[in-house]
Formats: sequence, structure tokens, C-alpha cells
Amino acid sequence: MSLERELDTVKSCVFEAAGAILRISGGGFEADYKADKSPFTAADLEANRILKEALMGEFGEYGWLSEETRDDRGRLECERVWIVDPIDGTREFVMGIPEFAVSVALVERGEVVLGVVCNPSTDELFEAVRGGGAKLNGEVVNCDHPFAGHVVVEASRSDIEKGRFVEFESLFEIRPCGSIAYKLARLTAGMSDSVFSLTPKNEWDIAAGVLLVRESGGRVGRPGGEAFVFNRADTVLEGVVAASSAAYETVCSIIHQQDAKF
Repeated sequence: MSLERELDTVKSCVFEAAGAILRISGGGFEADYKADKSPFTAADLEANRILKEALMGEFGEYGWLSEETRDDRGRLECERVWIVDPIDGTREFVMGIPEFAVSVALVERGEVVLGVVCNPSTDELFEAVRGGGAKLNGEVVNCDHPFAGHVVVEASRSDIEKGRFVEFESLFEIRPCGSIAYKLARLTAGMSDSVFSLTPKNEWDIAAGVLLVRESGGRVGRPGGEAFVFNRADTVLEGVVAASSAAYETVCSIIHQQDAKF
């Protein structure tokens, strides 16, 4: 599958959005809060503007789904749809913790075919096109490695603070990390053995990361093991379980043994 033009456009506008995020961060900003109490900032909105203008300007026939744009259900009729989170991990961004990311995915008939995740603070750009493997800053990465001792799981800092990983602390090595998109990308490069969340996620949180994990040799699915289908009318997903192929069955078995329901 040739998506060279799409990938080049995504990387270009993601770098532009990352630069805008850092400029706004350096100049000082205030956070506002949505009805669900999740934060958003001028950086979220500016990154969203940059990405939408570039991607829809170049590919006007594609659909658009973004956390920071009112949903247009016309996307459901589109064969290809951009699924975007201008800043995944805004909570960390507001707190000055460098664990947030710009996440852009291209979905074709429900399947992710292109994914890019960029952490502006660490200058890391993860990319994948279906069937072409995964890269970090241009270098091929692979998460398909054996684990030693306890499986290393990167988990949401807020989930850890709320005690949602207490039952797993003796079974996994739990490490806090912010953005779920960034955690999935880090798994891609072998920086952990697994990432899972049993709390609801939106499609824009995980779409790009799902492809990155698959293309790096890992396994990823819904908590019950089912595959993801994206660009649905209801964009809320019940969670995600991802791991290297060596760790995946162990992680799923432990989750099911604990009958975990966050």
C-alpha cells in the first residue's frame, strides 16, 4: 500500500503542530476545562487547526474525526478518515510533564493504515504504514522481544493514583506514564513489555498507537481480545490491551484471572 504522500503530509504538519505546542508552552498559558472536567488549552486548539488545515486541505475527500472538532457524522460515509488527537495527555502538558503527544491516524474502512505519534518535548516521532513496519526517528524499531522477570507495564499516572493498578502491583512491574498514545508508541520501541487500560478510551486516543504496536511485532486488542474497528458512530472504546508478542498471553491471562474491571 503506497501512502507516501499521506505520510509526508502528516509528518510535515505534525512537526508544525509540535513547534506551535512548544511555543505556546514556553510563553505561558492557562487551562480550561470541558464538561467532563478534562483540560484543554490554546495549544490543543492551535495544533488542531494546523493539522486540520493541512490534512483536509490536501485530502479534502477524506473524513475527519478529532477530539477538538465538533463531530461531523459525514465521516461515516467516507472510505478514508483522519483520526486525530492534537495533544493526547493534556493533563501532563499542563503539569509540565513531558509525556504528551500529537497523534494522527488514517483509517480505511475501519482499519488503521497509517499512524504517527510525536512527543514534542522529547523530539520523538514514531511512524508506521500498514505492512511497512514501525520507525522511531527514521530507524526501524521492534517490540518483539522476550521479557525477563515481571512484565513491565506502563500505566496511566491518573489510574495509578486512583488505585486502579493496586491488584497488579505484585504481578507486574508498574511504571507511570502519561499519554496512552505515547505509551503505545514507547511499547513499539521496546521501552516496556505492555500497556493496558481497562477504562474507556476514545478512538483518537489509540488509533495511531494500535497500528504502531502491530507493525512493530506486538499484539493489541480490546480487553476481551476482539480486534478494533475504527470510525464508528460511537467513538468510545472500553479499553485497550497491548504487549509484545512474548508477553501478550501472560498479560491477558493475569487480567482475566483478576477479573479486572476498572
